[in-house]
Formats: sequence, structure tokens, C-alpha cells
Amino acid sequence: MSEVDQIIADSLTLARDAAAEAAGDFGVGEYLGSRLEEGTRQATHLFDCPHPGYYGWHWAVTMTRASRARYATVNEVVLLPGDESLLAPAWVPWADRLQPGDVTPGTLLPTPDNDPRLEPGYGGGELAADTDPAEWAQTRAVVGELGLGRERVLSPAGRDEAAERWLASDAGPDSPSARQAPGQCVSCGYFVRVGGSLGRLFGACANEYSPFDARVVSIDHGCGGHSDVVADERVARLPEPIFDTISIDHSLFD
Repeated sequence: MSEVDQIIADSLTLARDAAAEAAGDFGVGEYLGSRLEEGTRQATHLFDCPHPGYYGWHWAVTMTRASRARYATVNEVVLLPGDESLLAPAWVPWADRLQPGDVTPGTLLPTPDNDPRLEPGYGGGELAADTDPAEWAQTRAVVGELGLGRERVLSPAGRDEAAERWLASDAGPDSPSARQAPGQCVSCGYFVRVGGSLGRLFGACANEYSPFDARVVSIDHGCGGHSDVVADERVARLPEPIFDTISIDHSLFD
């Protein structure tokens, strides 16, 4: 097994001075030994970092000696973690960190061009640059007048993912509210069915007193605000009319 070059091993003072210059207020602690690097005249001196915020970290001063040189030189000084060091969590790309509801006012969320939840819309989409651009330009003009000019629309995979997510939410059929409801949303007067193929399973709640108002709910969802639950009395009694326009005063004709 190779040993640390003797001149590098004897350059401990130079290594400590280099570590102290880099450490500044962090300070340099006790000497922890040295390790041989790749090459016959290259090694690293290790010093403890006494800063309380860097427990277990150490200064690593890598040194080398040129062939036939009588002195070692400092290559680099770095602060490295040890086995017991407190480290930051591993970096996770933003696309993997993103969670539902993370888009707030003022936030822009770029959509990948290969998002499997989307497919080309009636406006041409990915086919707009195909062999007959004039035909697609005319098509886009027509569907634009009809309000169908979206470049991308939900794909079958996107609709399936949305349906599974909505059914599993608290607005789905298995929620506590649905199990205790007097009736299902599909029979409620406040239920507004959504368009498209998702309308077979979902609609929107339009009852301002329901906790699901303005939310997508499944047809077999329900809550206590079902329209078929009618009170015995009206919410407010109408006052007597100021002018009686219903009965006839026969004295006017005598």
C-alpha cells in the first residue's frame, strides 16, 4: 500500500494555514489525519470544523508535489461532510416536487409539450404544420368562429385521470357527506351537469349553502342541502298586499 509523500506529510503547517484562510470565522479544529489521493505525490490533510452549525464537517486541504520539487503546494481547500453531518435533503426537480393546489395567483405553471393528459385540439395542434397548411389555416378559421379553436384538449388519459381523482375526493360517492345525504346529486335541483363525456359522471353544485358550492361533484355524491328536503313552512311569509287586486268591490258597480 502506498504511503503519503513525506514532503506533503511534513507540510502540515502550510495545510492548516490554507484551511484557516478559507475558514475565516468558522475556524479550524484539531487535525484528523491525512488520506492518499490518486497519484504518488498527492494527498489531503483533514481538519475538524468547530463551527456549531457544521457538526461532523471537516476541512479537506488537498496538496501535491511536483517531481523533484522540495516543497508541496496547495491544490484546493473544501469543507466536506462526515458520516454524522446534518445534510440538506436531496435535490428533487420542481416537476416532481409539484403538488396539487400549488398554483397560486401570479404563478405560471408550464405544461410539457408531451403531456399525456392533452392531445391536439380542433385548431390543428401538432398537425398545423403538415402537408397542407392552407387547409389547416381554413380549418382553424372556421373552428375559431365556432369557439373550438383550442390548440390542445384533454386526451382520454387526461379525462380518466381527472375522473379517478374526482371520484376519490370528498366530492365523490364514498365520502362521509355522500353516505349521510338524503339523496344523490343527480336528483338535486342545484346540480348542473358538466359538458362532454365527463358529464355522464359529474356536474357542478350550485347551492350557495352547500360546502360543495361551485365544485365538481359526482352524480352519486350528495349532501344535506339536497333540493328535495323541503321545509314545512316557507322561509318567509309574504305580507298582505297594499292594493287588493284579487277581490272585487261590488259597491263600485251599484
